[in-house]
Amino acid sequence: MRHLDIAEVVQQSGVPASTLRFYEEKGLIASSGRRGLRRQFDAGVLQRLALIALGRAAGFSLDAIAPMFGPDGQPHIDRQKLVARADELDRTIRSLTAMRDGLRHTAACPAPSHMECPTFQRILRAAAHDGPKARRKAVRQPPRN
Repeated sequence: MRHLDIAEVVQQSGVPASTLRFYEEKGLIASSGRRGLRRQFDAGVLQRLALIALGRAAGFSLDAIAPMFGPDGQPHIDRQKLVARADELDRTIRSLTAMRDGLRHTAACPAPSHMECPTFQRILRAAAHDGPKARRKAVRQPPRN
Protein backbone atom coordinates (compact mmCIF):
# COMPACT_ATOMS: atom_id res chain seq x y z
CA MET A 1 0.00 0.00 0.00
CA ARG A 2 1.20 3.48 -0.84
CA HIS A 3 2.24 5.73 2.04
CA LEU A 4 1.83 9.48 2.23
CA ASP A 5 3.75 11.76 4.49
CA ILE A 6 1.86 14.28 6.56
CA ALA A 7 2.51 17.12 4.08
CA GLU A 8 0.95 15.07 1.26
CA VAL A 9 -2.08 14.28 3.40
CA VAL A 10 -2.46 17.97 4.21
CA GLN A 11 -2.21 18.89 0.54
CA GLN A 12 -4.62 16.23 -0.70
CA SER A 13 -7.19 16.46 2.09
CA GLY A 14 -7.06 20.14 2.99
CA VAL A 15 -6.92 19.14 6.65
CA PRO A 16 -4.24 21.08 8.58
CA ALA A 17 -1.35 19.11 10.09
CA SER A 18 -2.37 20.20 13.58
CA THR A 19 -5.82 18.68 13.01
CA LEU A 20 -4.26 15.46 11.72
CA ARG A 21 -2.17 15.21 14.87
CA PHE A 22 -5.27 15.92 16.99
CA TYR A 23 -7.27 13.25 15.13
CA GLU A 24 -4.41 10.83 15.72
CA GLU A 25 -4.40 11.62 19.46
CA LYS A 26 -8.19 10.99 19.54
CA GLY A 27 -7.72 7.66 17.73
CA LEU A 28 -9.66 8.71 14.63
CA ILE A 29 -6.68 8.11 12.35
CA ALA A 30 -3.36 6.34 12.82
CA SER A 31 0.00 7.00 11.28
CA SER A 32 1.80 4.00 9.89
CA GLY A 33 5.21 5.18 11.04
CA ARG A 34 7.69 7.94 10.41
CA ARG A 35 10.20 8.90 7.82
CA GLY A 36 12.60 11.10 9.72
CA LEU A 37 10.45 13.46 11.74
CA ARG A 38 7.46 13.25 9.39
CA ARG A 39 4.49 11.03 10.12
CA GLN A 40 3.55 8.58 7.37
CA PHE A 41 -0.02 7.51 6.65
CA ASP A 42 -1.55 4.77 4.52
CA ALA A 43 -3.34 6.24 1.50
CA GLY A 44 -6.64 5.04 3.00
CA VAL A 45 -6.40 7.89 5.51
CA LEU A 46 -7.81 10.21 2.83
CA GLN A 47 -11.07 8.27 2.71
CA ARG A 48 -11.20 8.18 6.49
CA LEU A 49 -10.69 11.96 6.64
CA ALA A 50 -13.49 12.40 4.10
CA LEU A 51 -15.80 10.30 6.29
CA ILE A 52 -14.83 12.35 9.35
CA ALA A 53 -15.56 15.56 7.40
CA LEU A 54 -18.93 14.18 6.33
CA GLY A 55 -19.78 13.26 9.92
CA ARG A 56 -18.77 16.71 11.15
CA ALA A 57 -20.84 18.38 8.41
CA ALA A 58 -23.83 16.28 9.52
CA GLY A 59 -23.35 17.60 13.05
CA PHE A 60 -21.73 14.61 14.73
CA SER A 61 -19.07 15.28 17.36
CA LEU A 62 -15.66 13.65 17.05
CA ASP A 63 -16.56 11.47 20.03
CA ALA A 64 -19.66 10.28 18.17
CA ILE A 65 -17.68 9.68 14.98
CA ALA A 66 -14.90 7.63 16.60
CA PRO A 67 -17.01 4.49 17.23
CA MET A 68 -18.19 4.61 13.61
CA PHE A 69 -14.85 3.05 12.65
CA GLY A 70 -14.38 -0.58 13.50
CA PRO A 71 -11.12 -2.13 14.68
CA ASP A 72 -10.41 -3.07 11.05
CA GLY A 73 -10.48 0.63 10.13
CA GLN A 74 -13.61 0.20 8.02
CA PRO A 75 -16.74 2.25 8.67
CA HIS A 76 -19.32 0.57 10.88
CA ILE A 77 -22.01 3.22 10.95
CA ASP A 78 -25.01 2.80 13.23
CA ARG A 79 -27.99 3.44 10.97
CA GLN A 80 -30.20 4.32 13.95
CA LYS A 81 -27.83 7.17 14.82
CA LEU A 82 -28.15 8.42 11.24
CA VAL A 83 -31.95 8.31 11.46
CA ALA A 84 -31.90 10.12 14.81
CA ARG A 85 -29.61 12.82 13.43
CA ALA A 86 -31.80 13.20 10.32
CA ASP A 87 -34.85 13.60 12.59
CA GLU A 88 -32.99 16.25 14.59
CA LEU A 89 -32.12 18.06 11.37
CA ASP A 90 -35.79 17.93 10.32
CA ARG A 91 -36.76 19.64 13.59
CA THR A 92 -34.07 22.29 13.09
CA ILE A 93 -35.18 22.88 9.50
CA ARG A 94 -38.80 23.34 10.59
CA SER A 95 -37.75 25.79 13.29
CA LEU A 96 -35.51 27.78 10.96
CA THR A 97 -38.18 27.78 8.24
CA ALA A 98 -40.71 29.18 10.71
CA MET A 99 -38.24 31.85 11.81
CA ARG A 100 -37.53 32.76 8.17
CA ASP A 101 -41.23 32.94 7.38
CA GLY A 102 -41.85 35.15 10.41
CA LEU A 103 -39.05 37.50 9.40
CA ARG A 104 -40.33 37.70 5.82
CA HIS A 105 -43.87 38.37 7.01
CA THR A 106 -42.68 41.04 9.40
CA ALA A 107 -40.58 42.69 6.69
CA ALA A 108 -43.46 42.74 4.18
CA CYS A 109 -46.38 43.24 6.56
CA PRO A 110 -48.80 45.89 5.24
CA ALA A 111 -49.92 46.94 8.72
CA PRO A 112 -49.05 50.58 9.53
CA SER A 113 -47.04 49.37 12.51
CA HIS A 114 -45.72 45.94 13.38
CA MET A 115 -47.45 46.27 16.70
CA GLU A 116 -50.79 46.46 14.84
CA CYS A 117 -50.16 43.21 12.94
CA PRO A 118 -52.02 40.20 14.42
CA THR A 119 -49.44 37.76 13.05
CA PHE A 120 -46.57 39.74 14.55
CA GLN A 121 -48.44 39.85 17.87
CA ARG A 122 -48.80 36.03 17.82
CA ILE A 123 -45.06 35.70 17.06
CA LEU A 124 -44.23 38.01 19.98
CA ARG A 125 -46.48 36.09 22.38
CA ALA A 126 -45.02 32.78 21.30
CA ALA A 127 -41.46 34.07 21.69
CA ALA A 128 -42.18 35.46 25.13
CA HIS A 129 -44.12 32.53 26.56
CA ASP A 130 -43.95 29.26 24.73
CA GLY A 131 -40.60 28.81 22.99
CA PRO A 132 -39.72 27.55 19.50
CA LYS A 133 -42.62 25.09 19.05
CA ALA A 134 -45.20 27.82 19.60
CA ARG A 135 -43.27 30.25 17.37
CA ARG A 136 -43.58 27.77 14.48
CA LYS A 137 -47.32 27.46 15.10
CA ALA A 138 -47.83 31.23 15.37
CA VAL A 139 -46.05 31.90 12.09
CA ARG A 140 -47.97 29.22 10.20
CA GLN A 141 -51.43 30.41 11.26
CA PRO A 142 -53.04 32.86 8.85
CA PRO A 143 -53.58 36.37 10.24
CA ARG A 144 -56.87 36.96 12.05
CA ASN A 145 -58.56 40.15 11.06
